This record gives sequence, C-alpha cells and structure tokens, in this order.
Amino acid sequence: MVERRGLYGRWSVTAGGNTVKNITAGFLTGAVNGLFGGGGGMVAVPLLKNVSGYGERRAHATAILVIAPVCAVSAIVYIFNGYFRADVVIPAAIGALAGGFAGAKLLGSLPETPIKIIFIALMIAAGVWMLV
Repeated sequence: MVERRGLYGRWSVTAGGNTVKNITAGFLTGAVNGLFGGGGGMVAVPLLKNVSGYGERRAHATAILVIAPVCAVSAIVYIFNGYFRADVVIPAAIGALAGGFAGAKLLGSLPETPIKIIFIALMIAAGVWMLV
C-alpha cells in the first residue's frame, strides 16, 4: 500500500491484504469495465471494502486509481474497433475532468455515511435507468 500522511507528509509503501484476492478483485473489475464500457468502479468499491477492508473514502479513491489504467486500455481497444467519435468524446471528457475534480474535492469533505448513501442511491438509479 502506498500512503502519504497530510498534505506535505512522507510517502510510505507497505504490502497489504491478500495478493491473490486483490488480483482476482482487479480482474473482475477490469472484466466488468471492459465488457460494459464502464461500471468497474461500481464493482471495485464493494470489492475494496470487503476484500481489502477499506473504508468508504479510501475505497472510492482507490477505485479511481484502479480504474484509470483499465479505462485507458479499454479506450485503446474501442478506438481501434471504431467506437469513437471525437465530436462526442472531447466535450464529454472536458466535462468529466471538471466533474472528477469537483467530486474528488467533495469526497474529501463529506463524512463516510453520506458517501455510502449517495453511492448506493447512484447504483440503484443506474440499475433502474438500464431497465427503462
């Protein structure tokens, strides 16, 4: 595990958790993200909480770091297969970058219970949205 304490604190690297379980959780996360073009984070957060014992805030932050390279690899495959329109991707990416920054700042200021409730509500809403 790589950690930094405080804004100007020192970095420390330690081995944490069960490597086989973490690799399996990572595989499941990547498979979901690659198959559906997203959603890996929705799988990664509960896996990080249950497999690695992370709290809400750390699980959400770590999920982003796990998903970033997965998204990059999936995007390359999608681009080579012709599933890419610059007129849609570029404006959406600009909005996603701004939203990602705002969301990360908000994550740092909210207590864990509202984070959990918002995440659950979002997962339920996404599931209902997929049905209609």
